Amino acid sequence: MSITVAIVGRPNVGKSTLFNLLTGKKTALIDPTPGVTRDRIEGRARIGTLSFDVIDTAGLADGSATSMEGRLLAQTEAAVASADIAMMLIDAKAGLTALDHQFAKWLRQQGKAVVLVANKCEGRAAESFASEAWALGLGAPIAISAQNGEGLADLAEGIAAGLQSTPIGEGGVEIGLAIASRDQRPLKLAVVGRPNVGKSSLINRLLDDERLLTGPEPGLTRDAVRISWSWQDRRIDLVDTAGLRRRTKIDGDSIEKLSSKASLAAIRSADVVLLVVDASAPLEKQDLVIANRALDAGRALMIAANKWDLVEDPRKAYAEIRDRIEHRLPQIKGVICHAISVKTGKSIGRLLPAVVALEADWSKRVATAELNRWLARALEQHAPPRGKGRPIKIRYATQISTRPPTFALFVSQADALPDSYLRFLTNSLRDAFGFAGVALRLLERAGRNPYDSK
Repeated sequence: MSITVAIVGRPNVGKSTLFNLLTGKKTALIDPTPGVTRDRIEGRARIGTLSFDVIDTAGLADGSATSMEGRLLAQTEAAVASADIAMMLIDAKAGLTALDHQFAKWLRQQGKAVVLVANKCEGRAAESFASEAWALGLGAPIAISAQNGEGLADLAEGIAAGLQSTPIGEGGVEIGLAIASRDQRPLKLAVVGRPNVGKSSLINRLLDDERLLTGPEPGLTRDAVRISWSWQDRRIDLVDTAGLRRRTKIDGDSIEKLSSKASLAAIRSADVVLLVVDASAPLEKQDLVIANRALDAGRALMIAANKWDLVEDPRKAYAEIRDRIEHRLPQIKGVICHAISVKTGKSIGRLLPAVVALEADWSKRVATAELNRWLARALEQHAPPRGKGRPIKIRYATQISTRPPTFALFVSQADALPDSYLRFLTNSLRDAFGFAGVALRLLERAGRNPYDSK
């Protein structure tokens, strides 16, 4: 049985704090500034034996449909529509506001089970105030402190009551996404780039749903938003990230610092990093910084040049992009780049097949016999230089791990191979076994071939 709970309420009542408490992870950004959360953040929650999916939403505010506030409200409406229970949070310390009453009225019209939660009930005064929440017409309020983790047992009972006739077995209600074989590991795809290059719009195109907040304002995305999804029976965890600017431009912005930290964490935990760039100004310095972050973390890298509909000479523009990739990312040959337009849909259908193929290369294991046949050909083509006046001998190679592909070279003189020769071997290995766009690691090991007959 799949159960989803959407946490809703006006800004700064503690929705993200409660979300992080329920999921046991610091996924949602928390800051005293109202309105930090913008996109819907999804996670898996557990209180005792009760398990469920939980959605953190933006704080509710008045505004026209096209305004920022109106678009945020649309995201919250979509979250409530997809949920089984709406959990409305109010601030017991601040007291009820007109917006609380307005939103409670709206919730009563949605035909959803509603659990009313009075947060910030750390003191007796706040706890006594919680009773005033009866005026919202949503039933008895549950007093909690998301900051201190108090009142969770009562909250679990409230959720169970909200399910009405939904049975909760001894093992709890286990929530999951019914999409593909559960024993298959999901492909983790992080969509990254500078602000306003179209990352959220691209994900909405892939999902065929206005799942993420978009608009002309740069920097709309703040959290790293993870969306579990299925494409052609393949489980995919899509992660939309905040636009990454140069560090010198975010020193004074605490929220952007948190967003940047979340984006970098998403890169480190991804399998494939899709770097979205602006086709009119591709691979600028900050694009290269982001690309190198992904490569340093050992991730597979793919580039999507968006806004291709604005390019006047496509052939010339693509040749320039390929030239920049080869010269500005010399440590990794053959990075795949797709010219796309989120606006028109150009080449969007090519992205996911390429991502899946790239992840397969990133996970590839080369048989030891094949690897050493390649090594013999490479040594014949270009012998190692001398080290400390003696010839350097590479006796053997073996793959020691995948994700990223990592290889050990047994060398007569440890750490004697110059970087230029290691680059030659890396590029030769990449060409031989199809590791385009994948960061390879070659490690030197001293000693004799451990597989030699004794």
